[in-house]
Amino acid sequence: MENGSESKPSVMVTNDDGIDAPGLRSLVRVLVSSNLFNVLVCAPDSEKSAVSHCVSWQHPLSVKKVDISGATAFSVSGTPADSTSIGLSKVLFPFVPDLVVSGINKGSNCGYHIVYSGTVAGAREAFFNGVPSVSLSYEWVAGKSKDDDFVLAAEACMPIITAISTEIKNNTYPQNCFLNIDVPADVANCKGYRLTKQGKTIFKMGWRHVVSEAQGGRMLSTMTMDSSASKEASVEESTLSTEQEHLIFKREVRGTQMDEGDNDYSFLRQGYITVTPLGALSPPPMDGVEFFEGWLPGVH
Repeated sequence: MENGSESKPSVMVTNDDGIDAPGLRSLVRVLVSSNLFNVLVCAPDSEKSAVSHCVSWQHPLSVKKVDISGATAFSVSGTPADSTSIGLSKVLFPFVPDLVVSGINKGSNCGYHIVYSGTVAGAREAFFNGVPSVSLSYEWVAGKSKDDDFVLAAEACMPIITAISTEIKNNTYPQNCFLNIDVPADVANCKGYRLTKQGKTIFKMGWRHVVSEAQGGRMLSTMTMDSSASKEASVEESTLSTEQEHLIFKREVRGTQMDEGDNDYSFLRQGYITVTPLGALSPPPMDGVEFFEGWLPGVH
């Protein structure tokens, strides 16, 4: 383990909700209180939800030391992928962490929403760099869930984190995938862990014309809308004046494409903590590949 003089394995925490988010702070508190890990934090300085694997290319990053009890922490002006990348680079910490944990996200990240997720991207960036990683998300329910639930979610995932750490120490942890974990809203009564596969569930999104940036519901994550906005907002066509200097539009949920069967979101709804191995890319279905094998030679 590349943790310098430290005898404990090192875990670096990142997220997409920002370094002050209760999900990250709860996770760090549980990791520190376990006394099992050397805890590092390198996370965005503000919310960067649903930025996917966006990276900063043309502009430098601003990094600031942050006081978090029991951890060595830095905030970063960039994205979750940026935060992971610079955290692994040895310019902030003198060693490469043994494990990267991204989360805990406010809202689940299942199905196609994994593609949008900055939380998953934080873990994926570690995977790109050959460092074992996990993304953690909690199925936040507006009006019912509370910040203390993040502590329960972190505690529920600690056996997985410690087991991964053991496999890393024994050089038996697989290098060809990383894990995406979703914790159900009723975490106190969850049914245990369930190994799943990524499904195809997705919210159908639309755009609504608004008169100001403050109007409309706020997206909590790629899978959750605030209670101030309808889960299936009405589709109202606005008459737009071409004389306006600029137009303002906000995203809104207009429906849900549910993927039934043996997949992550289905088991999450049943009350399981879903554990989904992911790779860098999702391979296409074989019937799609077979179509193009016969199709491409005929293109002239």
